Amino acid sequence: MRPAAGWLDTLPIDRMLAEFSLWSADLGHLADEMARVDRHVDLYHIDVADGRFSPALLFFPDLTAVVRKLTTKPLHIHLMTSDDILLAQIEQFASAGADLITVHVENSNSNAALALIDRLGIPSGLVLQLETPIAALAPFLGRVRVVTLLGTRIGIRGQGLDDEAPPRLRAARALIASESRQRRVILAADGGIREHTVKGLRKAGAETIVMGSLAFNADDLSGRMAWIHAKTT
Repeated sequence: MRPAAGWLDTLPIDRMLAEFSLWSADLGHLADEMARVDRHVDLYHIDVADGRFSPALLFFPDLTAVVRKLTTKPLHIHLMTSDDILLAQIEQFASAGADLITVHVENSNSNAALALIDRLGIPSGLVLQLETPIAALAPFLGRVRVVTLLGTRIGIRGQGLDDEAPPRLRAARALIASESRQRRVILAADGGIREHTVKGLRKAGAETIVMGSLAFNADDLSGRMAWIHAKTT
């Protein structure tokens, strides 16, 4: 099960997109959880962390292969892994069914990582931690399809949105707009996504948000998604 070729270019542009983070799903009933939410999902977000680059220990290729069998929606793999295993992780998650792989600009071999993702025929993206200057994106914007800005410290759930997140989104949006390219580059906000932060993130330029408990714990998911989709500006 895979999304259609060219899926990224068919994502809606007239509303906010929603990435559903499987970190917040009930992993003991993952298939049921995905069946429950799938019609509302634009992308599934799968965090991968090695306990070194990020303090968490998260998803692995075999579980991603299981997820791949459960949906035709795109799988976005966010790699939070150290330099020495990054390239091997890219190959393993590509084989497991990734449709988009994003790596951190803070990886010293991020350039080689993007080149490998490109050779594998998969769209790529870059992620920036809170302390990383937005200008670090500039050399890569002609190569990536997604830019994700973390609004909280890496790999720790339940944090509030940092005050710098909206201005950083605005700066990234301006940098993306200043580059002359024909390909769409999607700007994503990840971390600190709460009901009271969504409007500000959208206004600052976020085109998609990584939804955890905001999606999986919603009492009325259809209503929650209608509210998200209404955030057009």
